[in-house]
Amino acid sequence: MNGGGYLKFLATMLVLLVAVLGYFGVTALDRARAVNLKVLDRLERLEVAVARLETRRPESAAAAGIAAGASASGGRAAPESGIANREYYDPAAVPGGRIIQALGNEPPNLNPIICNEATAAALYGLCNAALAERDWAHPEQFRPMLAESWSISPDHLSYRIRLRRGVRWQDVTDPVTGREFRNVEVTARDFQFALEVIRDPAVNCAPLRVYYQDLDRIVVVNDYEFVVHWKEARYGTLSSTLGMTPLPRHFYDYGGRFDGRAFNDDHRRNRMIVGCGPYRLVKWERDRRLVFERNPDYFGAALGIAPAIQTLVFEVIRHPNTRFQALLSGGIDWMGLTPDQWRNRTGGAEFREGVLRKYHYLLPQYTYIGYNQKNPLFQDARVRRALTMLIDRERIRRDLYRGLAVVAVGPFFPGGGYADPELKPWPFDPAAARKLLADAGWRDTDGDGVLEKNGRKFEFTMLQVASHPLQERLMPMLKEYFAAAGIDMRLQTVEWSVYIERLDQRAYDACCLGWSSGFDSDLYQVWHSSQTAAGGSNHIGYRNPALDRLIESMRIAFEPERRIELARRIGRLLHEEQPYTFLFWPESLVALSGRYRNVRVFPVGIPTEIIWTPRDRQLAVP
Repeated sequence: MNGGGYLKFLATMLVLLVAVLGYFGVTALDRARAVNLKVLDRLERLEVAVARLETRRPESAAAAGIAAGASASGGRAAPESGIANREYYDPAAVPGGRIIQALGNEPPNLNPIICNEATAAALYGLCNAALAERDWAHPEQFRPMLAESWSISPDHLSYRIRLRRGVRWQDVTDPVTGREFRNVEVTARDFQFALEVIRDPAVNCAPLRVYYQDLDRIVVVNDYEFVVHWKEARYGTLSSTLGMTPLPRHFYDYGGRFDGRAFNDDHRRNRMIVGCGPYRLVKWERDRRLVFERNPDYFGAALGIAPAIQTLVFEVIRHPNTRFQALLSGGIDWMGLTPDQWRNRTGGAEFREGVLRKYHYLLPQYTYIGYNQKNPLFQDARVRRALTMLIDRERIRRDLYRGLAVVAVGPFFPGGGYADPELKPWPFDPAAARKLLADAGWRDTDGDGVLEKNGRKFEFTMLQVASHPLQERLMPMLKEYFAAAGIDMRLQTVEWSVYIERLDQRAYDACCLGWSSGFDSDLYQVWHSSQTAAGGSNHIGYRNPALDRLIESMRIAFEPERRIELARRIGRLLHEEQPYTFLFWPESLVALSGRYRNVRVFPVGIPTEIIWTPRDRQLAVP
């Protein structure tokens, strides 16, 4: 995972994360910092998203790109100029129109620092911007956004940032004090404030804080220049630095000082977004919709990157069939499809005649079964391998995903530079699995059909997300596979909010979730032993000193060949250990109204910012 705050990137992946991984009940997918980190490096969140990504590019480019960029910039100003991704905007685009999307669930708040959900990060990303953004076509490269330029010291410990002048926060009236803020400029102190908030131990953001645990200090030179100093040279500090987003310090003034606990519980402010990005949140009708309008003061407009679409709407529609009917009737314009919908329900006239169009592509988001290591049942690697080999993943891929997924081997994106082409998924082999269980001491000695060891039955409970059709079909299959080997898997269905709470409390036996992989493939947050504590993303509690050493070595490796070597050693270790049953890399399946122009699929997905609608086909928001 990557610690950058690529919230704008996550916004482009919102639908994908909800549609693809949402059916499995995805976690924050990276706190929205990768997807880019949470999408998005959080959605989603898968996101997650998320972040981030060995793309389907040639191996040398995928693995070497950022490392080369980081070292090449050492001691000099960043060679990139202009503004990120301007070349992908259509000069013929006509302003106006709408895009209506659907959310299966809305976030509890819109503060991505404390809300560990990808959806919140993606929505926040619509209204904000980072120092730099990844090139959509070449995501191993950073391009300037709020930063006009930057330079990196030869030892990779210091980043000198030069901000664009004249970037304004949106005007806002404080909902608590009634104070009005107009024409407030974004300055270096807003970035300093953002990192002070993240590092404040009273603020509920432990998964995000880990990305800045090695931060030494930020020195503000003036309003438009600051220096970020790190304690140690790590590969991921490039994305953690350039992915930073500012926080409006004028908006969080608690009697002249910042109060972390008040920040956590600031329900009125946390339902708002005060940003400097392309859109503004203008309405949130709880359990119904969120509405965003183009920001008339967006700094990107003068630089050629203003979005054409006037209004973005996110309708809360919980059931996928209801969402699909809304798509067919024109009630929503963009929807992530389930595999069944893609294969069986897109042959109608709407799709044949181009009223709706379909797009599918593979993004670095994988699903898995996680085994809580607090449960003695799962502490033997032979048992975990056996559980994986009892699952017919090819059948699930065929029957549930309709072939629109790749069986996963580990956490590295297949086809990317870090994935080991020699590793193959564990096969479906019940006989070999039973032998592994027997070797681990599990036998049915009393003839009741359930294995036991030392007087304990092999029984456990799998969490299931309520109202997720894919899980509703998958879980009975898993139960059947395990039962055939003498394992009793019970199901406990809970709402998503309860699911997240159980993960945070480590109060479960097994879970089925998804992660978004990162561009930089920093596995620290999810796999390092230090992240097993409450608040960390290693919620299964897996501890392995050898893995820790490999992850730590990879974090300080700037040479692409060394990073690839370490990544493949990590992949082999996780393959043997199977702390997860790695399930699938599902394809992203998207349906989009045919009236849109400049719809382009990049390695990062479909960016909404460059889409536009001809004037005679623009629709108003109902």
